[in-house]
Amino acid sequence: MVGLPYDVRREVVVVTGAGGIGTAVARRLGSGRTLFLADASRGQLDWTVATLRAEGYEAQGVVIDVCDRASVRKLAETAAGEGPLAAVVHTAGVCAAIASARTNFEVNMVGTAHVIDCFEAVATRGTSLVCIAGVAGHYATLSEEDESALATTPAEELLDLDVVAAAGDDAVPAYIVSNRAVQVRVQAAALAWNLRGARVNSVSPGAVVTAMTTAEADSVYGEHLRKMLDDCGAGRAATPAEIADVVAFLAGPEARYVTGTDLVVDGGQSAWVRRH
Repeated sequence: MVGLPYDVRREVVVVTGAGGIGTAVARRLGSGRTLFLADASRGQLDWTVATLRAEGYEAQGVVIDVCDRASVRKLAETAAGEGPLAAVVHTAGVCAAIASARTNFEVNMVGTAHVIDCFEAVATRGTSLVCIAGVAGHYATLSEEDESALATTPAEELLDLDVVAAAGDDAVPAYIVSNRAVQVRVQAAALAWNLRGARVNSVSPGAVVTAMTTAEADSVYGEHLRKMLDDCGAGRAATPAEIADVVAFLAGPEARYVTGTDLVVDGGQSAWVRRH
């Protein structure tokens, strides 16, 4: 390989979150590439990596805490050192049904800020980052000042913002605001990624059939969720594979001129909320 005019190592794909969407994305993007799958749960991670390897993927697992910047930085540097970094897909997140207000902010908002920052430092021409947010972020009613703060405040200062304090201990507004933070931070990061020849976008799914959504359906929010799906006409939740297809578009060459934007994939839920 010495002297060849190009990098002959396999392209690298990084997926954070070994749940339903993360696993579907890993399958969709990982063929023929070196795949890093990162998750906070060792048990979930080991099981998923073993399954992917049995299916022929060159997968390796990394235990990560997205709330810890050093942990995310190490993942980014390790992955970038393995080969050309083609795609990073950040699916790790929590919802109001399974986590406190504080945890929603720490994981969804601060964790995403760490991923955007740490992978920007190793991004090269052609790298694409896709962050999974949630359609709930589009339901936030925030001032322009609050949105600007969520978009640009350094990660280590985000939890001190007034808009965060305003949520108090209520996990529902925390979930909504933390998802809005993902969407606006992606917008704010687009310039820095563009200057590297790289791209950053977000996807905001509605209800998706995953373990987290099952927990939500079984919670006090379940009836509201089912009614919304019926009322908007979709009548069902998305499958993880349908979200992975959208991610694959944003991560691939067909979307080479798409950056700094959010793509809503919710079966018409948000359209129904706004217009009906």
